[in-house]
Formats: sequence, structure tokens, C-alpha cells
Amino acid sequence: MLSAVETGRIGVESVDLVTRDALVILQGVRLDVAPGERLAIVGPNGAGKTSLLRLLFGRVRPSAGSVSIDGRNLSRISLAERGRSIAVVGQSDLPDGRLTVADYVGLGRIPHRGRCPSDRHALVVDRACERVGLSGRGARRLATLSGGERQRAAIARAMAQEPSILILDEPTNHLDPRARADMLALARGLGITVVAVLHDLALVSPFADRVAVLKSGRLVALGDPAAALSAATVRSVFDMDCFPFTNPSTGRPLLVFDTPAA
Repeated sequence: MLSAVETGRIGVESVDLVTRDALVILQGVRLDVAPGERLAIVGPNGAGKTSLLRLLFGRVRPSAGSVSIDGRNLSRISLAERGRSIAVVGQSDLPDGRLTVADYVGLGRIPHRGRCPSDRHALVVDRACERVGLSGRGARRLATLSGGERQRAAIARAMAQEPSILILDEPTNHLDPRARADMLALARGLGITVVAVLHDLALVSPFADRVAVLKSGRLVALGDPAAALSAATVRSVFDMDCFPFTNPSTGRPLLVFDTPAA
């Protein structure tokens, strides 16, 4: 059995995705995401970002090539086992606002039902809420939470699955700037593999170990944020200028983006 530090590897081998009417969504995509790595997927609208995410957790199957989790072909892993390995937080998740936080987070325990005592389920839910800063709010209705709190609840539900991989599709949508930063800092600190589609390029560098840049269904750059989001790549893919800076307080690299001068 793989240990915790060895689980969560994702392999994408020469993947194509083509619709029934021959529209090419993805072509020749190759990725190897290491256990515990944080990968950001970026690209313009229609580049294939969400389609790639759906391939990673088996919502769709590739037309060619393969996706593997910890060396096993995803198509040969049962749905229940996927649910214990991969958690997904989508951009259009709309849970019933009448649910309590505890009930909503408890949905993440569904893949584990019948496999452990009921008191452990409650303990995992409590710990997931605590981990995302929602301790003591289990009785609150989802409808009473702020946007940032609802996103934290969604992350808690995902963590209640006890996954080795977390898939995030635009997790910062509809959040204010501080809530966006807090959400990605939370995801980065989970200690598991995290793959996130991000639209705001300014959020990538603080979050990601590596960045995959898609354009028209092809992977055009892959590397650390400074390399993958080079000035040339950003101009070619996004028609934007990119300026590297250093945060004077932390020393961390910062990338600033702007429209090209006329």
C-alpha cells in the first residue's frame, strides 16, 4: 500500500479529447503531477481547462491517451474508490441553502459509509470544519453564510472525503480579494495534491508550485510560475504584458499583468 506521502500522483499521457462532431477540445496533453504538488491550470476562455479537470476525476474519458492515479488507469478505478481518493469542488456547486454546515460537510463521508464506525464520521466532519475555520458553525444553515464561508464549507466537505487529490474549478469565483487569497492559502496548506483552474493570473504565483498553460486545447507551457508565465508566453496566449517584481515584505516573487501599451 502507498504511504500518505506517496499518494496523489496524477499522470496524463498524450491525451486527446474530441467531441462526437469532431471538435478537438484537447490534443496531445501530457502531465505528471507529483504527490503533494499544487498545479494551476490557466488559459483563455475555450482553451480546454475545465475539460482537462473533468478528465482528471473521470467525469469524461479521453478520446486517446490515458489518465492515471498513483500508477493505475483511472478508467479501472471504481467510482467508490475514486470518491475516497479524489475530491472535487466545482465552480457551479449550488447546495441546498437549508442544509446545515455539518450536514453539508458530512456528504463528503458518503464514499466511506460501511467502512468505518459512525463516531469516526462525526470526528472527521468536525476536524474538516475546524481545519477550514468553521469550527463551531456546524449548526448554521448554508444560506446564512458569506460567499467565502460557503467556499470554506465546500473545501471542508471535500476534506471530509479524506482524499489524496483535490480538484478545484475556479474556487475564487464571486469572492472578494482577501477571501480569494485566503481560499488559495487554505488549499495550498492542505498537504495533498491540489489541481486548480484559475482565471486571475495574479493569484497563480502565491498558490502554485507549477503552472500548466493551455491554448486552443494544447499545453503550450509547463513549469514554475515565473517560467510558465514568461512575458513571451503571456503575450502570446493572453495578449497581456507580464512584469515580474519581488514583494518587499516577504521576498516572494510577484507577477503583475497589464494590457499592452498602444
